[in-house]
Amino acid sequence: MTDTILVTTDGRVQTITISRPEKKNAITQAMYGKMADTINAYGSDDSLRALVVTGAGDMFTAGNDLMDFSTGDAHDTPPVIRFLEAIAACPKPILAAVNGPAIGVGLTMLLHFDLVFAGHSATFSAPFIQLGVVPEAASSMLLPAVVGMAVANDIFMTGRALTAEESLAFGLSSRLYADDVLIEETMKAAHGVAASAPTALRKSKDLVRFNRAAIAEHMRTEGAIFADQLKSADFAESVAAKMQKRAPVYK
Repeated sequence: MTDTILVTTDGRVQTITISRPEKKNAITQAMYGKMADTINAYGSDDSLRALVVTGAGDMFTAGNDLMDFSTGDAHDTPPVIRFLEAIAACPKPILAAVNGPAIGVGLTMLLHFDLVFAGHSATFSAPFIQLGVVPEAASSMLLPAVVGMAVANDIFMTGRALTAEESLAFGLSSRLYADDVLIEETMKAAHGVAASAPTALRKSKDLVRFNRAAIAEHMRTEGAIFADQLKSADFAESVAAKMQKRAPVYK
């Protein structure tokens, strides 16, 4: 079986590619585990100075694999939690090349990245409520801080998807590129970041991310509620409706 998380290295730049195009790059717990391990190792490897995350094909990621989450094995610390903790605590720069739709965690993970570049085909949505769950990754704290409360509520409550142009206007991304040059331009930026003074880079990131403790606490609160919702009738109905290709009917 082809690896669904591809890790490559070019000089001081490492790249994680979410590679499950037949499932729209939906992420399983096993995939989260590999990404968490890779990010933690990157954070402590002095030979690496920048990390790029992207998706295979024309999709960044469709978010969580719902069937995996509803039927997967129990974990003391689920790999998704290890992944979210890893991106929130990473001491070194993480860049994103958003090469298509970024759905659910595909959007919320970006709130912990340092540079987000988007292709013109990128869209950004977080339909947690529509799936019977709640926002995660401290996104209910971070997204309003980025795009404003009204737009964040529009994204969360109605399932609205931001276009690439809107993501730039609202500050969710910092650069837009044609799809066919997105990776090339992101790698140029990553190598530029990797050539920067490493101590100054880390300390600057710490200054920007000064509220890590509050973010971590909010993430834990969200995570507990999210876990409860995975056991709820709302979530069971959302999964059943998806499998049966019908609209959900909530009681």
